[in-house]
Amino acid sequence: MYVCLCKGVSDKAIRQAVEDGARSWREVREQTGCGTQCGKCACMGKTITRDAVARELVSGADLAYAV
Repeated sequence: MYVCLCKGVSDKAIRQAVEDGARSWREVREQTGCGTQCGKCACMGKTITRDAVARELVSGADLAYAV
């Protein structure tokens, strides 16, 4: 789904930015441009970013303890 219509950023693009190493809303915003024009998408962008970062941290923790 499109999160930022001004910049054409989808939720998938936000999640990809997190997979590529972004760990904060600021980093996602810099990489994607989401929330940098009118700002109406910022709340949703932050929520998706938080969720994606949490999932990355959990999946990374699972790999660290794999036997």
